[in-house]
Amino acid sequence: MKQTLLVMALGASVCVLASCQRPASDTGAAAPSAAAPSAPAVEPAKAAAPTDLAALAQRLVNQSAAVKEGEIVMITGRQQDAGLMEEIAVEVAKVGAHPMVDYSSDTLSKRLFFDVPEKYDSKPDALGEKLAEVVDVAIILGNGTSENLFEGADPKRMAARGKAIEAVGQALTRNNVRLVEVGNNLYPTAWRAERYGLAEDELAKMFWEGVNLDYTSLQARGEQVRAVLAAGNEVHITNPNGTDLKLRIQGQPVGVSDGIISADDLKRGGPAVQVYLPAGEVYATPVPGSAEGKVVQTLSYYRGKQVDDLTMTVADGKLTGMTGSGPGYADMKADYDALDDERKNLLGYLDLGINPNIKLAADSKVGTWVPAGAVTVGFGGNTWAGGDNTLPFDRSLSLPGSTVTLDGKAIVEKGELKL
Repeated sequence: MKQTLLVMALGASVCVLASCQRPASDTGAAAPSAAAPSAPAVEPAKAAAPTDLAALAQRLVNQSAAVKEGEIVMITGRQQDAGLMEEIAVEVAKVGAHPMVDYSSDTLSKRLFFDVPEKYDSKPDALGEKLAEVVDVAIILGNGTSENLFEGADPKRMAARGKAIEAVGQALTRNNVRLVEVGNNLYPTAWRAERYGLAEDELAKMFWEGVNLDYTSLQARGEQVRAVLAAGNEVHITNPNGTDLKLRIQGQPVGVSDGIISADDLKRGGPAVQVYLPAGEVYATPVPGSAEGKVVQTLSYYRGKQVDDLTMTVADGKLTGMTGSGPGYADMKADYDALDDERKNLLGYLDLGINPNIKLAADSKVGTWVPAGAVTVGFGGNTWAGGDNTLPFDRSLSLPGSTVTLDGKAIVEKGELKL
């Protein structure tokens, strides 16, 4: 889930000295309902890996976010991220901008859901909308170490909370609020390392190498892949697990997440001013009604529970059937069904990874966005990808090991980027 992170960060329920206490969500291998409040760590996370926090903060503020004098910069993260958050705040102040620092906590996030009366679930988020009018930049540290903080939450309440923040997302897009999110479903934690079949220190090393790569080279690579997609039309995705999906992209916007908000990005606005680190994605939205076929996600997790063989059948660009198994499937399906909005069924985007420093095991059944050759498709909200579906919910399906052809030519073959 992409822009939902920023929506939740600004959609605060508690504000102390302009420091908002609603953390961003971090979803792991499978995106949860955007209706859920975010789930920060139950226990403080260990330091992920040695890295120069001051140098990283300087890069985030000056290169990724392009912060300028006089701007208001919201910095959100968990208590264990304090060191990096402080470095970012100092760098923001150094360029003459104004930092707003938000430290979140598990206890507050959980209580703001379970202890607040249900009658307020559908109340518009007036504070989030106002913040979206004044904040120029949001830097979010997506360091989630808990998958199931909202275990037992009523699906209907989750759906109502999600719908209530839709206007915040629209305000963010309208006002071109710049987003830099550090995490992108890869922030090193013990549970996430286990999901990817790596030791925690291996994941940490890969993560920081993915964040600290040469963005100028990634920018050039992204533009190369973007140009190919922009010139094409017929996309066909296949996978040994049974995935067989066709869609068209001719005339649709094609975007790049390359770690940099450039001068051209600032002119374009919208999705062009949203950065997810580790960066390295090229994405497109399908021609409405063009998608046909079946998408199978062999293995994913929902609130920490395994979901097996999640299968989404698509006709005329819409989800027409869903099946799956495993202990997490029932909860996932219940949350999905509770959202009474047909926009959740629209195939929203195709995303290809291009980051050469993020490498998962060749036989990994769990995927993520950014490794070179990664393939992800999603249903629901897609404004972050240049679409017009403003629903603050999306369901992403990672498809490791897939083959993608564009007008009959392979651009990804068995998980390897061929461009």
